[in-house]
Amino acid sequence: MFSSIETSGRRYIVRRSGIHGRGVFALVNIPKGTRLMEYIGERITHREADRRYAAEHEHSPHTMLFSVDDKTVIDATRWGNSARFINHSCSPNCEAIEEDGRIFIETTKKVPAGGELTYDYNLVLEERHTPAVKKAHACFCGTRRCRGTMLGSKR
Repeated sequence: MFSSIETSGRRYIVRRSGIHGRGVFALVNIPKGTRLMEYIGERITHREADRRYAAEHEHSPHTMLFSVDDKTVIDATRWGNSARFINHSCSPNCEAIEEDGRIFIETTKKVPAGGELTYDYNLVLEERHTPAVKKAHACFCGTRRCRGTMLGSKR
């Protein structure tokens, strides 16, 4: 499917995903250990993220926010790039790496041309991870190791 596409050096493309909404797909074979992109967007405080999105996403786990540290959140709805469309998977082929206050997406295994890029969101909420909360953050990755939720273990 992707062999006839002229990639002009591009390694990935955003298109409709079978996991959820849009996803990011490899245009070429991408080796393990490849740094693909930085997760970018407006850098805001956690308080500002809560102010902007608490009511809007009260009943939806879908946001384009990435917590960098205790002080900083990246809001990819503002000035974000393709990284905001990478979907969650319980058996991911990428991981998010924090380096000097920046977030980079790197492959953890070879991704074949046409394969969807994914990472484990491993969401941890302040509230108790009840069955209802897990259901509200349901995973649709469909892998054999799917745990059924995008939530990770509480630390």
